[in-house]
Amino acid sequence: MIALVQRVSEATVTVAGEVAGAIGPGLLVLAGIHREDTERELEWVARKCALLRVFPDEEGTMNRSVIEAGGDVLAVSQFTLYGAVGKGNRPSYNRAAPPEIANSLFEEFVSRLESHLGWTVATGRFQAYMQVRLVNDGPVTIWIEREPSSPDLTAD
Repeated sequence: MIALVQRVSEATVTVAGEVAGAIGPGLLVLAGIHREDTERELEWVARKCALLRVFPDEEGTMNRSVIEAGGDVLAVSQFTLYGAVGKGNRPSYNRAAPPEIANSLFEEFVSRLESHLGWTVATGRFQAYMQVRLVNDGPVTIWIEREPSSPDLTAD
């Protein structure tokens, strides 16, 4: 699983001209589901997103999580994170989970993220054409990736 996490001042996802999800200060999580991901990978990435210390403390050091900062989270499924461009110029998405698998795994990821946070996560709409608008705060952008069947999924 891949999560591209951005600290934002605000973020909105729109589908067919209607807002599907919106947040104020917090994290925008673009999530890619690998075709071999299991609940182990989802749990590890969800925990990392919730506890990621990218918000400033009193001294201005990035030392607080979104939980400690009291921020919001917007999660958007994005299979294109698994676009491979090693051969040719057209990305291959062979590593991305097919929609019938990815949808339920993305929903499980959001559920696990909500469990770690203790509040509801805003989302986009799975398999819809979405427009994501954000104001990246910092800018801060972190790539979190856990390959399927990676050893030691409980380690920090």
